[in-house]
Amino acid sequence: MAQSDTVVRILDTAEALFAEKGFAETSLRTITSRAKVNLAAVNYHFGSKKALIQAVFARYLDPFCENFNRELALLEKQQQEVPLEALLEVLAQTAVNVPATKGSLSVFMRLLGLAYTQAQGHMRRYLQENYGQTFLRFTNLLKLSSADLPDAERFWRIHFMLGSVVFTMSSLDALRAIALNDYDEKTRVADLVARLLPVVTAAMQAPVPIQPEKVNH
Repeated sequence: MAQSDTVVRILDTAEALFAEKGFAETSLRTITSRAKVNLAAVNYHFGSKKALIQAVFARYLDPFCENFNRELALLEKQQQEVPLEALLEVLAQTAVNVPATKGSLSVFMRLLGLAYTQAQGHMRRYLQENYGQTFLRFTNLLKLSSADLPDAERFWRIHFMLGSVVFTMSSLDALRAIALNDYDEKTRVADLVARLLPVVTAAMQAPVPIQPEKVNH
């Protein structure tokens, strides 16, 4: 169902302000002032700031998970063990194809980083409860495609990979400007994905480092 102009304006404004200032630092009053709506409109459509934050995430994650689950199902039908490269490419392409507005992927990646670095316990619970099954499906396939990795090592590498992606995509405008200024290179999102995929794939496939011996105190 199409959202009303008021709801879209509130979501657009909240998304931009949360990404710029952070969740705790952005008040509902600031959002309503920038969106040119009254507080009653926010309360009517969302009920609380917490629910508004969740709605901002849902606007991206609902279509992403729907598309991602469909693509994962196609991969699973084609072969029992999905190659790592194919799995990561589907993840990247699904993420890139979801945003409907210019710059929204970059903004969303900043928000995703904030959700895990700021004290937003409700967001982590919300993400787990609503999108945890999709993430579990992906990680189970990833486990099959990287069976030689110990579970703890895979945990860290997944987060190293996500950290690289979040930083790169959330800094997209700045990185594009540097590439253009220093190397006279115009970079499209598709170009960036093509460069990023082999890097994160190689990181997942790198040899397991020798762990330092534990010292008993």
